[in-house]
Amino acid sequence: MARVISDECISCGACADTCPVGAIAEGDGKFVVDPDQCIDCGACEDGCPVSAISEA
Repeated sequence: MARVISDECISCGACADTCPVGAIAEGDGKFVVDPDQCIDCGACEDGCPVSAISEA
């Protein structure tokens, strides 16, 4: 199951920088996870400074 990014996202891009498969991109007002690419490793969750990422 892919990770999801909540509205708490501050669009800093830290999650995209930590994603080993490039599954995170800037969306409309926040970053978004592509569920087809996400390998559910949790690296983005650990890298988010505002804890806006969680398991779906």
